Amino acid sequence: MSLQAFQNINLDSLLDTTVSLTTAFVLGAVIGYERQIRQRTAGLRTNVLVAVGAAIFVDMANRMAGHDGAVRVVAYVVSGIGFLGAGVIMREEGNVRGLNTAATLWGSAAIGASAGADLILEAGLGCLFVLAANTLLRPVVNRINQQPMDTTTVEVTNTVYVIAPRSAQKLALRLLEDTLEAGNYPTRDLEVHAFGDSDVEIEAVLTSTSVDGDVLDRLMAELAESEHIHQAFWSPSTTD
Repeated sequence: MSLQAFQNINLDSLLDTTVSLTTAFVLGAVIGYERQIRQRTAGLRTNVLVAVGAAIFVDMANRMAGHDGAVRVVAYVVSGIGFLGAGVIMREEGNVRGLNTAATLWGSAAIGASAGADLILEAGLGCLFVLAANTLLRPVVNRINQQPMDTTTVEVTNTVYVIAPRSAQKLALRLLEDTLEAGNYPTRDLEVHAFGDSDVEIEAVLTSTSVDGDVLDRLMAELAESEHIHQAFWSPSTTD
């Protein structure tokens, strides 16, 4: 057994593997760094591990079974990464979060597989495109999300709910509107309902039909800290 292990030592192949894994490590780290500074579920280490893991499998298959074996392993990597991606997707109050993180992991796996298959330049190009999707397109998406739409074409309605004492209704209303305006989420409809014997429920429908869940969660936390507000939360709903 040990003799077979020594026979498998090939310095040229080892150098090739080193280049592949180093490429996967560096490019995975580049993608992971962008995710880490945004405090995403899958950050620096996760993206590096996904890229390097994919590279190891493909490089090993390429060495042991040649091109055909590498192709088969790539197919397994593509399907297997789906289980890891599913672990970072969450559903909170009807809002699905983590899809972009899962897609980024998928991209890291593809980049690692490319590096493992000795397609170094292709791996680098793939890394640039994944980074572009997560950085250059972000302001475009935010701008589109904040554009008002004709209510007849709206598919998703995002509503903010605030529970406040009846005696502080005006203060809570003003605080709600000011906070949402500061977060670039103006309202198109406001309603106030009785809530129990001494409270009111303020219902604010946002103009934006697509929102950044992290931003809204932060705004809700700010509202809930006010002495004039008991609870603050938001929820999306569809017209279907």
